[in-house]
Amino acid sequence: MSTTSLLAGKVAFIHGGSRGIGAATARRLARDGATVAIGYASSAIAAEALVEEIKASGGQAVAVKADATDATALTNAIDGVAERFGRLDILVNSAGVLAVAPLDQFTLKDFDQTVAVNIRSVFVATQAAARHMKEGGRIINIGSTNAQRMPFAGGGVYAMSKSALVGLVKGLARDLGPRGITVNNVAPGPVDTDMNPEAGDFGAALHDLMAIKRHAKADEIAGMVAYLAGPEAAFVTGADLLIDGGFAA
Repeated sequence: MSTTSLLAGKVAFIHGGSRGIGAATARRLARDGATVAIGYASSAIAAEALVEEIKASGGQAVAVKADATDATALTNAIDGVAERFGRLDILVNSAGVLAVAPLDQFTLKDFDQTVAVNIRSVFVATQAAARHMKEGGRIINIGSTNAQRMPFAGGGVYAMSKSALVGLVKGLARDLGPRGITVNNVAPGPVDTDMNPEAGDFGAALHDLMAIKRHAKADEIAGMVAYLAGPEAAFVTGADLLIDGGFAA
């Protein structure tokens, strides 16, 4: 991994950064010159392996335990990164859960877990990170095309959680815009990760709904995150940016 200076001197906290889109984003932001803090809940081995991979490629990274469902622990993790490096410039909220079940079988436990991870933790992390950010700060959430289109049964709660992020970024963009901090969603369609593998049971059915009939690569999503984290996106805020192969078209 050759590095660039696009984000040189910047510090990024990636909430849910040990796997999937979060891990791809950590690699990309490190390649662009940022120091990345990889927040994880339980995947310590994966997070540490990613840190070593980034360091071996010339980047700078640390792993930080940060349970999305524990507001105090998540806040302390973000505060600790800002204190350790003397600044915090970029927050990527990539932690997420997916529970799918028919309405009459969907448990309140799964409902509460979805809200806690997909919505509440985004607010908690954003509130904590914003205290440390100066002009030029970037807050980027990993949303979903399912906020726009949920074409199958059983996904209502997940779609609700990602729709909530659309409203949240619009409001937070107003809160933080006067400080020169942008807040945006990146909204992927199907991405080839362990949560939704292209070779899985639903791959072909999802492709039938799309204009580009394949899953995205995690690196493609990371590329859009990197754009929003960079200097060229200073005038983009309050946006929900689809990168879904035409799933919602």
